[in-house]
Amino acid sequence: MSQPLDGRLFGPRNHCFGCSPDHPIGLHLTFDRDGDDVVTRFVPSERHQGAPGIMHGGLVATVADELAAWVIVALLGKFGFTASFSSRLLRPVRIGTELVGRGRLVRDRRRIVDVAVELSQAGEPAYSGEFRFALLDQAASERLLGAPLPEDWTRFVRT
Repeated sequence: MSQPLDGRLFGPRNHCFGCSPDHPIGLHLTFDRDGDDVVTRFVPSERHQGAPGIMHGGLVATVADELAAWVIVALLGKFGFTASFSSRLLRPVRIGTELVGRGRLVRDRRRIVDVAVELSQAGEPAYSGEFRFALLDQAASERLLGAPLPEDWTRFVRT
């Protein structure tokens, strides 16, 4: 049974390029929890292309990174900062064809979390990646941001 995840849970000041429903040029990704996986679906348009008819590789990686981040939100109730990732573009991601992403938790070491992501189109693998996230407490998050953490985000920090 799929469980939708609400991108508004980070509050009205969430300006995330990947998941904010209000970002003027963002991807507006939505997510569903499906057992131990998190799933997203996205149809790239011409505004997302690099080479004609093909989604820009950096934006493919952006979709994957955002999905990996939501694995942590959905499964651990925390947010993390991307520390590193490795990506493999297995085939071109086509404009106008639904891209389906599936992410899962690989390893949770409390402060460091690893997530695997796969993206496919028309049932064929298009991308594979592994992401490492640092889960920070509120003080460390604020040092990294250089500003106070938005109030709606504080419930997701590592304690």
